[in-house]
Amino acid sequence: MLTLYSYPELFGLPDNNPFGLKVYAFLRLAGVPFRHAHIFDAAAAPRGQLPYIDDDGRHVGDSDTIIAYLIDQYRLTIDSGLTERQRNTGLMIRRTLDDLYWVMSYSRWKDPEFWPLFRDAMLGTHKSLTAAGMEAARTYNFERYHYQGIGRYEPEAVYRRGIADLGAIASQIGEHGVVFGRQPTSVDAGIYGFVANIYFLEIDTPLRQFVRAHPSLERHCLAIHGAVTKTQA
Repeated sequence: MLTLYSYPELFGLPDNNPFGLKVYAFLRLAGVPFRHAHIFDAAAAPRGQLPYIDDDGRHVGDSDTIIAYLIDQYRLTIDSGLTERQRNTGLMIRRTLDDLYWVMSYSRWKDPEFWPLFRDAMLGTHKSLTAAGMEAARTYNFERYHYQGIGRYEPEAVYRRGIADLGAIASQIGEHGVVFGRQPTSVDAGIYGFVANIYFLEIDTPLRQFVRAHPSLERHCLAIHGAVTKTQA
């Protein structure tokens, strides 16, 4: 059976990382049977990053690459009705989500207001973690933020960037509550992976405040969450 390797749960979500939750939601929405393995150590993953899948010995990493592989390998029809223009729009949304990732991560690991809440939630949920290990991960993330650039800004400027990303994404949700048409597609799984990791975390960052104040984002998140949960039964 296909196995998804990704980070463990937090606040009831099956993955506390948006890219892993994106793939998880896609698999559920597309109806692909799989086993979910929670890990922290990404040493065995392609390019040393989570999530990745093991499909009968074939390892595939990177959330977009995984989804493209699954659509081709399993002849999935979840995106078959999309036009070229819609596919290009989906790509732009995914790239916006990639940008949002850095703000989300910053809010958890670097912002001194929210870091203790995230640290304590992780330590309280996962007994294998230690305070020293969390501090080491935080130091590593500080280096990533510096070289990426976002770590050189004050929190207010960082959140302005993330809120702009969320606003752009909210503008793409259609009248039926998903991005395209009436049924979720892979881009909806991607949006859910990120927005759910803001909305359901009991850490009231400016990103969470924005999502909860924008009905289109909240409805989208809850609708996809319901669809993903329903397929678990």
